[in-house]
Amino acid sequence: MDSGIKQRLDDFISQRGLRRTGQRERIAEVAFSRDEHFTADELFERVCKVDGETSRATVYRTLGLLVEADLLRQIDLGDSQITYDPNFHNKPSHNHLVCIDCGKVVEFEDDNVDIQTDCLTRRLGYKAIRQSIKIEANCEQLRINGRCPDLIATRLSGKRLRKKR
Repeated sequence: MDSGIKQRLDDFISQRGLRRTGQRERIAEVAFSRDEHFTADELFERVCKVDGETSRATVYRTLGLLVEADLLRQIDLGDSQITYDPNFHNKPSHNHLVCIDCGKVVEFEDDNVDIQTDCLTRRLGYKAIRQSIKIEANCEQLRINGRCPDLIATRLSGKRLRKKR
């Protein structure tokens, strides 16, 4: 886990008068150990591999704490589940491209979108703090062959698949 994230979490915990616990630290370490989105259940599974004593409730409470501390962001990727984004700190205005077949998420940044957002919000009398755009798309292979090449890898990895519409 990045030392800046650890320091921000420690500061937040002490400001709230909470205790620093080993379980909270392990959950945070696991949450920020990869640069990918996750659900609470996916994080719980990852945490159990490191510490089998941590309860699901502790993971959920810690996720709430990390969101409240503005270290994680809850995002809607369209699959009726709350997904957590651990990597918006360095990229506060990043966007998501979601495969409609396998659910793969690709983050992207675009200066033109940032300029357009700035112009739009200024014209309406606001100042943008953050933005997030979700684009649901299908890859060329899905359009041509009817199946995304990442679908099998997604199934084998045990990741959740998007619900078909």
